[in-house]
Amino acid sequence: MTADSPPLPARAPLPVSGHGTVLDVVIPVHNEEDDLEACVRRLHAHLTATFPYGFRITVADNASTDRTPEVSAALDEAFDEVTAVRLEEKGRGRALHTVWSLSEAPVLAYMDVDLSTGLNAVLPLVAPLVSGHSDLAIGTRLAGGSRVVRGPRREFVSRAYNVLLRTGLAARFSDAQCGFKAVRKDVAERLLPLVEDTGWFFDTELLVLAERAGLRIHEVPVDWVDDPDSSVRIVRTAADDLRGVWRVGRALATGALPLDRLRRPFGDDPRDRAVPGVPRGLARQLLGFCAVGVLSTGFYLALYSLLRTATGPQAANAAALLLSALANTAANRRLTFGVRGRDRAVRHQAQGLVVFAIGLVLTSGSLAALHAAGGSPAAQGASPGPSHGAELAVLVTANLAATVLRFLLLRAWVFPAAASATRNER
Repeated sequence: MTADSPPLPARAPLPVSGHGTVLDVVIPVHNEEDDLEACVRRLHAHLTATFPYGFRITVADNASTDRTPEVSAALDEAFDEVTAVRLEEKGRGRALHTVWSLSEAPVLAYMDVDLSTGLNAVLPLVAPLVSGHSDLAIGTRLAGGSRVVRGPRREFVSRAYNVLLRTGLAARFSDAQCGFKAVRKDVAERLLPLVEDTGWFFDTELLVLAERAGLRIHEVPVDWVDDPDSSVRIVRTAADDLRGVWRVGRALATGALPLDRLRRPFGDDPRDRAVPGVPRGLARQLLGFCAVGVLSTGFYLALYSLLRTATGPQAANAAALLLSALANTAANRRLTFGVRGRDRAVRHQAQGLVVFAIGLVLTSGSLAALHAAGGSPAAQGASPGPSHGAELAVLVTANLAATVLRFLLLRAWVFPAAASATRNER
């Protein structure tokens, strides 16, 4: 993928009517001489009977040392829809990356050789990709409607891994490890160059990057029966996955991945269509700005209340506003206007401080006016000064006015390129 790769186009149904092979199902194998033939024959029979489009089954043998290559070759000879591919290095991710990159089918999928997942889920997995509704699809054993038979050890490992992804990478998909996934070819062409892992973490990394880029992942509840003879080494795989989570998390935190090239254009979803008289992207930015504003206002008021116990109102207001302004600019930069990476971060913070100064003038002026009114002879006779509640009420009112001005300045002055890009995405 080159540096000037355009964003993905809007989703559209795949032109499958004149396409010979619509689905390419990859079965990555390593030393599976005992199970491979029965698996391929069962899958071939199911797809022949139920799948309405042309298909291919690709057996990706990655460095097997038993009779797997001979079994694969025999299946290739026996069925027109079966292709055998030999790789000289191990790694499920390497096998999928290689075959998916070479395949010309518009929908790419993979299944584990044990076929633990019920094959009735194949068509529900592929249909959202063919229709243009989704970019990727996964089978899930952890969603409502799934029916799963497996031991407590694997159940614990699967759910613990899911918790790790949710806490470490903020993943929202429910099941990363189910060996039953599909992706559109046009999406895979953009995603695969960004995925580094060549082993078991490959599809997790693929899903995390797709989700962070805003691509749509469809989940299909599946029937799944554990294979007691599975050759997966749980401890080693878990260690590799932890390293993968750390690597991907660090790349996402530093903005090292060009995920903006994977985004679908704003307006791809009918709910994104422009409202007359409202610039495109404004509604989405307002929602983000409001969410950040609520959090930063609470942070500011908490800081003010804490600092007010040790210093005067003006000093407490200035310190609380400064700290919350730095956090507010950083959050709006990433969440509201979608600016990632370190480029111009210092300049954005400097411009944010100018916006902060305007807010400081408004809030400090309001406090000064409150205390001036409280310092009049009539007010002095009734109370020694404004109450803490009165100060907070005045600050909230002043901050509302400052907030409106802050959003306009951030959109028009601090992040104008991001605002303009959002308007022109479609």
